[in-house]
Amino acid sequence: MDLDDDKRAKRRKTQTEDDDDDDHHHQPQPTAMETLPNEIIVDILSRLPITSLVQFKFVCKRWRALTQDPVLADMHLSWKADGNDPCLILHCDFPIRNQLYFLDLSAHNQDKDKVKRLYVPFQATMPEFDVVGSCNGLLCLSDSLYNDALYVHNPFTMDCIELPKSRQYSDQELVFGFGFHPKTKEYKVVKIVYYRNTSSYSRARRTVYPQSDVQIYTLGSSSWRSLGKVSYQFVRRPSEALVNGRLHWVSRPRRYHPARRLISFDLADEQFREVPKPDCGGLNRCNFHLSVLGGCLAAAVYGNYGKLEIWVMKCYNVNESWVKQFTIGAYMPKCLKLNLDRHRPLKIWKTGSNGKVVRVLCLLNSGEVLLEYKNRVLVSYDPKKGKFRDLVFQGLPNWFQTVVHTGSLNWLNTLH
Repeated sequence: MDLDDDKRAKRRKTQTEDDDDDDHHHQPQPTAMETLPNEIIVDILSRLPITSLVQFKFVCKRWRALTQDPVLADMHLSWKADGNDPCLILHCDFPIRNQLYFLDLSAHNQDKDKVKRLYVPFQATMPEFDVVGSCNGLLCLSDSLYNDALYVHNPFTMDCIELPKSRQYSDQELVFGFGFHPKTKEYKVVKIVYYRNTSSYSRARRTVYPQSDVQIYTLGSSSWRSLGKVSYQFVRRPSEALVNGRLHWVSRPRRYHPARRLISFDLADEQFREVPKPDCGGLNRCNFHLSVLGGCLAAAVYGNYGKLEIWVMKCYNVNESWVKQFTIGAYMPKCLKLNLDRHRPLKIWKTGSNGKVVRVLCLLNSGEVLLEYKNRVLVSYDPKKGKFRDLVFQGLPNWFQTVVHTGSLNWLNTLH
């Protein structure tokens, strides 16, 4: 081989090595997230807001699979429950065709347009509905027109199932409940039916339903079960508080039992029990409601001159643990003052839905109490300073009922 041939061979070898280096540089390199173990990725994703998690499932197949992992859903729920402000679902039923809106109060969400409309997949078949309850990211909704359709729906994963039909009565009044028990790990829908036989129609003005039937549906089962009669008459609205796997209602006063009582329904053993009520005297009247504050059962009692007392049961089912935690004075948000009748300033507490203008929703991470006024305004109350603050958000509907909600990745197909 002469000198020129040797040089040409060396040039070809050098060019081949350069080409190999180019091919190596052009190969896709794994990203930092792809090299992390699944446990670390799940831990990172579990700390993100639900709106970000829903978007991440479109990144790649691996992340989509992760968003359907029950471990991620459980970890995300535990982070949301640990000192974070809740999401709010706003149910708007005015003027027609019900809508659901979403509002994230978390401090990390700096989006000015915080109120977003949610897609309701069954709205074509059930245009008007009531929210039965919210639990672990799942909503239970009932048909407000015909009372025979029930859905359980995750508004962020778009997962939705229609429950089987239960027994219907020709003349009935319904009371609902929806919840989860941490020991049995089961979700259940409770449907209390008050009815009367058409042959025993009463001429009295007030409708009386002497018969009752308690119906239970466990998510994942094939049909409803009947527990028989219930000896309590409840106000016609869903359970207002789910605490320790127990739903709670307030009984209606009866002729021989005028005092109202707090009644729980244990989702594990499916028994009704009376719960001791606070010694405040106001629960015998109709101007009060139940809520959950800091994971504890709470009763908001209306007093004279628009005063609101909030009693909290610190240790569940212990009568002595009831404490008056907050006393809130009368307040009227600015936008409602324009519609206030100046001649009846003290009657504003009795003109709202279900006889009340203000609802206690929850405690915020800041220690403030979140309130809803007349289904139109959200207000935070600072108990340390004794000051109110109207919460104004772009896109807030004119009329709404607020549901305290935890956005989650719970997939209903894992419950079957």
